[in-house]
Amino acid sequence: MFRIKKVLNHNSIIAIGTKDNKEYLVMSKGIAFGKKVTERVQTGEGASVYFLQENTERGLAENIVKTVAPECLELANEVLNRAEKEFGKIDRSILFPMADHIEFAVKRIRNHEQISNPLTDDIRVLFYKEYKVAQCMEQLLLDKFQVQIDEHEIGYIALHVHSAIVDEKVSQAMQLAQAVRECITLVEMYTGKKIDVTTLSYNRLMNHVRYMIARCLNGEKLKVSMNDYMIIKFPDAYQMADKLCKEMEQSLKLHFDEVEIGYLAMHIERVLNDEMSE
Repeated sequence: MFRIKKVLNHNSIIAIGTKDNKEYLVMSKGIAFGKKVTERVQTGEGASVYFLQENTERGLAENIVKTVAPECLELANEVLNRAEKEFGKIDRSILFPMADHIEFAVKRIRNHEQISNPLTDDIRVLFYKEYKVAQCMEQLLLDKFQVQIDEHEIGYIALHVHSAIVDEKVSQAMQLAQAVRECITLVEMYTGKKIDVTTLSYNRLMNHVRYMIARCLNGEKLKVSMNDYMIIKFPDAYQMADKLCKEMEQSLKLHFDEVEIGYLAMHIERVLNDEMSE
């Protein structure tokens, strides 16, 4: 049970929980229709309730709610509903920075200031399912604001979706995508060839680098070494992997376990084989 503190629109209210006397954002179709401040409301099935004391990357939730249009909060909520269907339990506190981003995106598009994201292709591959969920925003924004979102904006929404399903900030997800892009760029530089982003080996390489970085951050180590085998069988790929690890260590301020070199070399060799077989 909640007591209405402020009506945002027909579907959204700021309310006080009658049990804990704390502020919440409550969203449900028609929940505020015909209602006034201080009235009590009962949430039904399908209602979304957000605690307003959450501290997000973009500030305190209660402050974001004051500045973001209720329609943008509703759109972010719809994206999270779809993400929950796809991934199961998620961290819904990402609603606030996502809604904030959506509102700025709408303003940018209306002012013809659409941004370019050089990592869009990498995000689409790295966070494939998140990107598929984020694509729903294309129709939602068209219906609600009559604006057309592009693939770059969808990529940023995908990072917010990713942040909702793992314990990782949007900025960290972007840093990961950037690291993977640097790795691919270095492979292209060493080989002198552009890597085909549609190949399975490219997808595997990207995902391997993603989890390699995650293992390093979490202090996890691979148990079996392939280094000796790769040094003898594929010395060029191994040498390239060794250089890549060293360069990524410098750019990311991390230290990769030596065992990682052999596995990275294996994925590089697969990419090189794809390129040479064309």
